[in-house]
This record gives sequence, structure tokens and C-alpha cells, in this order.
Amino acid sequence: MEISVKNGAADKQRTQCLVILAAEAQQNAAFTAVDKAAGGLLSDLLKRGDLKQKPGQTLLIPSIQGIQAERVILAAAGKEALTAKTATKVIAGIVGAVNSASVSNAVISLDGLEPEDRTPTWAASLLGQMLEHSSYRFEQFKSKKDDKAVALDTVTLQLTARKGVAELETAAATGRAIGYGMNQARDLGNLPGNECTPSYLAKEAEELARKHTKLTTKVLGEKDMEKLGMGSFLSVSKGSAEEGKLITMEYKGGKRGDQPVVLLGKGITFDTGGISLKPGESMDEMKFDMCGAASVLGAMHTIVTLKLPINVVGMIASAENMPSGHASKPGDIVTSMSGQTIEILNTDAEGRLVLCDALTYAERFKPRAVVDIATLTGACIIALGNHMSGLLSNNDELAGQLLAASRMAEDPAWRMPMDESYDQLLDSNFADMANIGGRAAGTITAGCFLARYAKAFAWAHLDIAGTAWKSGKEKGATGRPVPLLIQYLLDQIARDGSAKPAPAPKTTTKKPAAKKAPAKKATRKK
Repeated sequence: MEISVKNGAADKQRTQCLVILAAEAQQNAAFTAVDKAAGGLLSDLLKRGDLKQKPGQTLLIPSIQGIQAERVILAAAGKEALTAKTATKVIAGIVGAVNSASVSNAVISLDGLEPEDRTPTWAASLLGQMLEHSSYRFEQFKSKKDDKAVALDTVTLQLTARKGVAELETAAATGRAIGYGMNQARDLGNLPGNECTPSYLAKEAEELARKHTKLTTKVLGEKDMEKLGMGSFLSVSKGSAEEGKLITMEYKGGKRGDQPVVLLGKGITFDTGGISLKPGESMDEMKFDMCGAASVLGAMHTIVTLKLPINVVGMIASAENMPSGHASKPGDIVTSMSGQTIEILNTDAEGRLVLCDALTYAERFKPRAVVDIATLTGACIIALGNHMSGLLSNNDELAGQLLAASRMAEDPAWRMPMDESYDQLLDSNFADMANIGGRAAGTITAGCFLARYAKAFAWAHLDIAGTAWKSGKEKGATGRPVPLLIQYLLDQIARDGSAKPAPAPKTTTKKPAAKKAPAKKATRKK
């Protein structure tokens, strides 16, 4: 999809579909111009109540005399001044209505679409993101494609004022690049476990590095991890015929010597629970247990597309968690790379076992901050539902920056407590710690476990178990929290006073067809 920005009168726009904002409190320049050209038709429709003034509601008008557009969509803005929360609903309604209008091109007016609690470019960025996100289809494994009669491929964001076009173009391109990164993450999350293996993720990271000179990828196999003493990571991967991989992607877009931000994703490409086997119902959704890794790869796609002037290390700790004669058993004790010993009381608490060794490995990059992203605990869904990601951190400043980014990106997160009273729940009679702390406060004790391996740097943990994918009729990966992660990086760039990111290309590259993973071997050497 191509998205551009231009200024001009709304009633003069030649397009298959023109979208303008209709607010009860105060009308904008685009509405006024079209209403005047149409002899007051729009005002009459509003007075008659044809469009309910509820943010997100829209009204399609098939034809209006006096203007150039073939059809018009009125988008309700509500009865009060726009805020980011209501504007997000308005933009979501606009994107849905345009996609349902069966048009190949559209003009969306930005007049009036400026929340009082956000910058003037915020709406253009969110529109770019949502439009790109809405173009997503996952049909690689369907013999019959869902062929749409008309696909939206060109969108122009219209502004009546003559100033601000360049800034809005950059914002829209940034938003579209974020949406693209989200869609890359969704692709990986939606792939089945027999396709998306640790080796598959490693190849995706290597392919991305081959296309971008500022990015280098290094992949550690199990022999490498054995030499490093990653006994905790290997306690998970040894139960599977698929070899575990620790993947690092170093992006050097900032100044030489600047400390990087490390983004670490949990990449359990399928989670049976191991010997602590999960119930069979909905186990197919455990292919989504690598969505933390998918979000890191998606974020790296956005970072290289925007050429962000910052150093970032994307890390993925990837393995399958399977039951076998080689699998860990409840009660086993393993030694992590840090030298700390862990009593494995539940093999289904495996994500923290691969992440803890990855956190120790991350020390070698001397990071300014480390953010790990993981579908870590079902307890987070009980605590926060499917709307907010859980946030735990050992650093108040970092936690505050991530929360601010979550609000700006409309990708919400909520900070949870983490102190000594919770940490004590991990005490073990036989090792330095247990890998679970009991049923109570499961998300928090998981964070306390990881914090024991993150004492050397500012660290935060995002539990995305409730936000990484949807179940039911809309089953599929969401691409979250890519917007939050990118906004956090953009905020760091702004604080550093670095140059602005380069605009994304006008046209997004089409996704390649799904690649086949190597055939599984029945056994492998240990």
C-alpha cells in the first residue's frame, strides 16, 4: 500500500472515496468545504441523526453533487474535544470503513483529527500504522485464496493547510513502517510449529542481515551454549529433536561506542509444557509462544526500514519444549550460565529458563537497557486480561519510559510490583532458587526470577501472554508490542538529540511466500 500526504481543498479531491471528520462541537475545514459545495447536505444529515456521534461510527454517502469524490465517508468524532483515546477509535473506524468500501484509492482528511493531548503528527503516524496493519492476510497454506474484488492500494492523507506536509509525510511513513514490522511479527506468529522452528527463526534473522549493511546476525547452537555453560537454556531444548538457537542481531545505526538497547524475545516455537504436559484443549495456540521473538524480529524490520540512528541488539532465545526421554523432569537441578542453580519444579515454566541464560549473555554488549518480551505466564491474562501487557522492572526510570511509550503508541502496558516479599517465594531447599513460586502472583514471581539475572543493567520485562495473539473467531497473532518498542526507541533518540529517522520507502515491499523449514529428524546427537 502506498501512502502519501498533500494539501488542498477537500471538495476538489478526485478519488473513489473521501473521508472527512464530522464533530458535533466544532467542524473542520474539510467538512465545511464539502458541506458548502453540497448545499448543506452534510449538516442536514447530522441534524437528522443519520450519523451517531460516537467515536468509531461512520456513514457512507454513495454520491454527492458538487464535489470531485465519487463517495464520501463521514467519521464521527464525538461530542467533546478529541483525545488520543477517542481519536484512536475514530481512526480505527475510518480504516475499517475504507477497507469495506471496495475502493482501490482513498483520500483521508486530517483536518480536525488532532487530539489535544498529542502532537499534530500523531494521527498521521497512527493512520499509517493501522492502514498497513489492516492490509495483512495470512493465506500461505490455503489452496483457495480469499480474493477481494478491490484491494485498497493507494491512500492520500489530505490537509487543507499549506504547512506541515513534510512532517506529516515522515510521520505517516514511520507509522507504516511500524505496521509493516507488526505484520512481519504476525507472519512468524501465525506460522505452524512444524514450519517455524528455532532454525527457521535463525534463517529469518540471517536473511534480514544480508539485506542491510548495518545489521549483523550471529547464531549460537547447542554446542556453543554448552561451552558457555548455559545449562538452564539447554534443559529446555534437550527434550526436542529441534536444536535450540540463541540468535543475536546487532544493528549499528548510532554513534560508535554508544551503548545499545537490547531487545530480548522468548522464542519457544512450540510449548507442550514438557513433562508437565499441558491439557490438549487449545494446545495448538502454543505455536504463539514465540511471539516475543516474533516481536523482536518485527521491530528489527522496522528499525532497519527507518534507519534509526541508535544502536540496538535484537536477541532471540529459541527452543521447542517437548516431552521425551531427554526432557527435563520436575525436581531436576540445572546450573545457569551465571553459575546460579535452579530446581525445576515445573517444566512448563520453561520461558524463564531460556531467557535467564540469554540475559547473562546480554551483559557482554554492555547495554544501556535490556527489555525482554515474552508470552511468559497465563497469570498475566488473569491479572490484566487481553488489553494490557504486564511490565516489571528493576529500574524506575526505564519503567517510566516504557509506560510513556505505551501510552503514546496506544499499545498499553501496566506496571506490576516486584519486591523481596515476592522474591522469597522462589526459595528452594535444594538449589539457589526454584523456577516457580507457586500459584499466587505467578507473573510477579516470574519477573523476580528473571531479575536475578539482570543485576548488571537496567532491565524491564514485558509479559505479553494476553496481548500477543487473539483466540476464537479472530484467532491470530496481533504484532504487539512492536509499536511500544519502536516508540520507546524513538523516544530514546529524541532524548539523545540524534538525527531524525529517515522516511520509509513510499511503497512497502511485498512479503515473500512462506519458506519451508528443514525436515525434522527423528533423533539427534546429544
